[in-house]
Amino acid sequence: MAAFVIKSLVSQITAKHSPSDHTSSRIEIKSALISVKRRCGSKIPVLAASIHSENDQSIEAQKKKNGNAKNIQSNLLQDAEYDVASKDAHPRPLSSSHLSNSVSNGSRLRVAYQGVRGAYSESAAQKAYPNCEAVPCEQFDTAFESVERWLVDRAVLPIENSLGGSIHRNYDLLLRHRLHIVGEVKYAVRHCLLANHGVKVEDLKRVLSHPQALAQCENTLTKLGLVREAVDDTAGAAKHVALQKLEDTGAVASSAAASIYGLNILAEDIQDDSDNVTRFLILAREPIIPGTDRPFKTSIVFSLEEGPGVLFKALAVFALRQINLTKIESRPLRKQPLRASDDGNSGLPKYFDYLFYVDFEASMADENAQNALRHLKEFATFLRVLGSYPVHTSMV
Repeated sequence: MAAFVIKSLVSQITAKHSPSDHTSSRIEIKSALISVKRRCGSKIPVLAASIHSENDQSIEAQKKKNGNAKNIQSNLLQDAEYDVASKDAHPRPLSSSHLSNSVSNGSRLRVAYQGVRGAYSESAAQKAYPNCEAVPCEQFDTAFESVERWLVDRAVLPIENSLGGSIHRNYDLLLRHRLHIVGEVKYAVRHCLLANHGVKVEDLKRVLSHPQALAQCENTLTKLGLVREAVDDTAGAAKHVALQKLEDTGAVASSAAASIYGLNILAEDIQDDSDNVTRFLILAREPIIPGTDRPFKTSIVFSLEEGPGVLFKALAVFALRQINLTKIESRPLRKQPLRASDDGNSGLPKYFDYLFYVDFEASMADENAQNALRHLKEFATFLRVLGSYPVHTSMV
């Protein structure tokens, strides 16, 4: 298989091959700093990517003069601003049409999430950045693009759930976009059955929510005899029930959604499994500088040639160095999903080509991790570091 190489706009892996780990090898992260001029002549500071959690590093604004700022401005930003803190009590989520006429006003950190107000993703964003301005986005793609186009400073998006598994869409978007993982947040999901005031459980005939939320509450909803209808997100279901003043329909959503949309909580913690945790990734334009002062995790993606034991060899580079893997996910290689058979059987496609996403417990500042990736590059056809960031352990 021909090598599949994607070069990052803001970071590049530089690895020197050596037959021994004792030979010095280095993986460099090269960052491009950009400053953009507004019409009034002021500059938008470039924020160094960091995670704002319990042990967060402070975010420093950086400025750099650029004679071509006007050209950059025309490509990345428009003059108009989108004021998410509008007079509307429920700000409208960003959509693709907003991406060309929105900018961050720099007053405080703006963090994008998918969904509407009251979504679990909004709570995760506020957990990661307690004083942030949470910006709702209609789709996952919009959240990625809003960071790339400087409309927001960060995005907090779900990547996996302890019951529902991986969110494959976001794995694919991680490769498509040029953002860096700078942190993670683990959020305990607690589903509630919501309805309009005056409506009792026995009045309900159906319930609306996200498909995963409905699946996670299957036992409870079956006992109640409710017809389940899937919608885009949990908070959106609560908003619909409230705005339409439905009397025979409830929603499975968060207690925050109940408060925002004026609904009554008929039942709390209706999920079938109490250990329902969603892991979110924090994305930024620039990577953080990895350290060794606390536990770090590194996320990578790579592809391999087809052959006996190739995946085993890839994973062995970590086992040989006592590096613990916490996650592995495979996704079909887009634009080249099938490999032609090489055994002479009419040349028909036989094999799937895959990208492998791996999380491992080590910092890129650790020479052991650098040596593991140097070793992996010897037989990987493509390798990209998605981010090296502090491990998050709190679940609230």
